[in-house]
Amino acid sequence: MKIRSATLADVDTLIALDTIAAHDPERRHQIRSWIETGSCHIVETNGSVGAYGVLAYHFFGNGFIEMIMVAEHSRRQGLGMALVRHFTAVCATPKLFASTNLSNRHMQTLLGAAGFRTSGYIDNLDENDPEIIFCFHAAQVRG
Repeated sequence: MKIRSATLADVDTLIALDTIAAHDPERRHQIRSWIETGSCHIVETNGSVGAYGVLAYHFFGNGFIEMIMVAEHSRRQGLGMALVRHFTAVCATPKLFASTNLSNRHMQTLLGAAGFRTSGYIDNLDENDPEIIFCFHAAQVRG
């Protein structure tokens, strides 16, 4: 397993593995933008891209995992955890945040297993599906 920064040559591959991009032009544009800003990282296994993630610094000046997307055929193989652990190791701020919907139990379990703690909730982003905010203190890794 190898994690590297995504390049523009990866755009079509990431769009193809993203479950939303097929029917959402805004997501396709967002993927390109994440790559252009250098915030998109990909996981390769056996020379094939199986997942991507986005680490940004727009959340009150802290690191924020904006996206973790694992290809359907690559799920339950540890790629999401590999990205989260990578982001906790390379985050440039003392705190790293992430969020997911209350309905997304898989991501909640993943973040909990990676040492993230619930930090709060945001209502009214998605109808009847609050966003849960999680926090990880980088000192846990670097300490």
